[in-house]
Amino acid sequence: MKLRLFEEWEFHRNVMVQMPTGTGKTHLLAAIVREFLRGSGSRVWIVAHRRELVDQIEETVSRHGMSKEDGRVRVMSIQWLSRNRKDMYEEPDLIVIDEAHHALAETYRILWEKYPEARKLGMTATPCRLNGKGFTDLFDSLITSWTVAEFIGKGWLSSFDYVSIRANSREQRLIDSLKKRGADGDYQVKEMNEVLNRETSIGRLYESVERYAHGKKGIVYAVSIAHARRIAACYSAHGLESVAIDSRTPASERKELVDDFRRGKVKVLVNVDIFSEGFDCPDVEFVQLARPTLSLAKYLQQVGRGLRRSANKASCMLIDNVGLYRIFGLPARNHDWAAMFEGRMIGNALSRARTEGGLYLPALSLTDSGGQQEEVWEIVMTHDRLLEAIRNREEAEEGKESQAALKSYPDRRSSLWGLKRGNKITVSPRYLQVFDIQGNRVAVRLKDGQAGVVSASGEPEVILGYCRRLKFLKEELLAVTDTVGTVSYMDMKTGRTYREKPVVFSYGGVKLLRVGETFHSRTKKAYASMNGLHKDSICFYEYYLKIPDYRVPKSCKLVDSVWSTVFDVFACLLAGDDEEVYWCCGRLADRSIVVMDGAGRYYHVEKGKRKRYIATNLPRPGEQDFDTAVKKLKEEAGQRAEETDRQKRRNEEAKRRKRLEEIRDALPYRMGMKWGLKLGERIIVPPKYRKILPPVGVYCAFEESACRWGVMALDGKVMVEACYQKVDIENNGTVHLTIIPGKVKTVKL
Repeated sequence: MKLRLFEEWEFHRNVMVQMPTGTGKTHLLAAIVREFLRGSGSRVWIVAHRRELVDQIEETVSRHGMSKEDGRVRVMSIQWLSRNRKDMYEEPDLIVIDEAHHALAETYRILWEKYPEARKLGMTATPCRLNGKGFTDLFDSLITSWTVAEFIGKGWLSSFDYVSIRANSREQRLIDSLKKRGADGDYQVKEMNEVLNRETSIGRLYESVERYAHGKKGIVYAVSIAHARRIAACYSAHGLESVAIDSRTPASERKELVDDFRRGKVKVLVNVDIFSEGFDCPDVEFVQLARPTLSLAKYLQQVGRGLRRSANKASCMLIDNVGLYRIFGLPARNHDWAAMFEGRMIGNALSRARTEGGLYLPALSLTDSGGQQEEVWEIVMTHDRLLEAIRNREEAEEGKESQAALKSYPDRRSSLWGLKRGNKITVSPRYLQVFDIQGNRVAVRLKDGQAGVVSASGEPEVILGYCRRLKFLKEELLAVTDTVGTVSYMDMKTGRTYREKPVVFSYGGVKLLRVGETFHSRTKKAYASMNGLHKDSICFYEYYLKIPDYRVPKSCKLVDSVWSTVFDVFACLLAGDDEEVYWCCGRLADRSIVVMDGAGRYYHVEKGKRKRYIATNLPRPGEQDFDTAVKKLKEEAGQRAEETDRQKRRNEEAKRRKRLEEIRDALPYRMGMKWGLKLGERIIVPPKYRKILPPVGVYCAFEESACRWGVMALDGKVMVEACYQKVDIENNGTVHLTIIPGKVKTVKL
């Protein structure tokens, strides 16, 4: 995720990162900040929306070796920043916004308005809003991680059991009766409290915990402060040590209660949205949902508190006392975060019509009932069924891909392996081992024990000798483990091998490999940059990549003496040319360039065209030399540049004439003592002149100061400077300018 973010920052300044709750967003944040600060004097601000999150982030950041005493990293709440911004004299280079789905709030606007040059990183598990408003006004792009199902399948998140009230239960009917909405579009707290804060409903909450989470520690999400306190009192009265924490709980007392919960002295924390974001306690064994909501973000943030991995729990019990899974799906359901980020989809519940019409499918296409059923509750999902469903879905997706993907298959008689595409065999069994497959390439061990890479039809591409293992990496790289366990890396495009793992950088479609402190080309003829070259000093110009390099050969001739310094001569890669890296000899007036290859041959290169040979350092008899060829190119390029400029001016003038025609009906208007032009309510020329006469065609006369008249077009462009006693404009664009009475000058606009 860190690598993907830094690659994205090469193109966009403001990026949002989505990772499910419990998958280490804060640790990723710290790693990103550490990388950002490395070797620079940059400053980083980390902004959270609650004080408790500030303390937690500071602790995590300090574990990564960055303390607030350093001065380069500051962690603060948005409320504190709003109050103290005037006292902040330094400006940040990077602003990280934790729980960035809150960034649409007005208080966050200050970060964009006051610090427009700072990079912005938003981090959230749920890039969605209940009102459907997207985040594209603030962030340029979204990077999403694995889904919850993938994290569970790979063992990074806890599996879960899910229990819910039944669809026809009394509790579900009570929730369905809720009609009022609050200012945020969710259920109104007052109405929820009136309907659910009752002795019978709270008794049902305890019964479900006792039945499905007996002896476990967990978190309960309540409707209101009064509701939370009644729940805690009820649970404690039954011997289940519980405490209620809300916004009125003093910070010191809240910290003490949370510490008691972590130590196991307190079994249940009952809260009202206090621990829905940022709270980190991996050994939470159950989460109870006692608060209805229409917000997908709130639902996922709440259930996510129980999905963190812990050595002491096999799975987490999710007790849904308000039937939320029927409108949101199970927590492992996939979501179209990109659509919600862009505002094309609302981050709310599925409609009742879809639910009741039978079109609703729970997460992973699982049935929403299974196992035993109780009078009030039903077991929706068990952790073993969930893991099986995830595996089945992954296998189904792999099976679907295999229809077009190349696969290996064994021959039981010979113990050799062959290749097939779907049901069609492309290579009969002939390999001792198939290490890996990527696209149409296959890493194999041949019958003689040597390893190599072959094509889909079995044609050898490269033989690598005796190796322990081969593995394809992204960007056509191959990891080669030799017989003693040493790993090297081969570039499959060029066949060159590196001891360190290369990092691929893409510049406008031209790619370089960074190995250690050096950049390497992926051309047939090898090239390595100067040591220590920074990636930002390499630039792409429409059709060639500029690589600063003062090692220019003495034989390299220059187009112009202006290019004679080492700072102006550079190596360059041509887009679509895999032959070699060239030396740029200079740029012509039409933006084309002249380059020299390693053999001293010169080429003319234009955008969208192949390089064209023009000369060589050792011309044959009758062949034109470099100076003659370049002189001719300069003349042709100059003519093309002039024609391009003329055409550009013609286009601009045509566009301007069109704009003038669109505002022909503009009229003078007065504001105070000054005059301007406007079309309807649209101001064309602001009021700044002493007088403006009604337009004639697309021109009008204006008086800048007493008896000093001039002519301007309707778009405000001054055509005749204001230095005449009188101006008369004819419809054909002829203007009569009175210099002094009796002396008139006539001009054609």
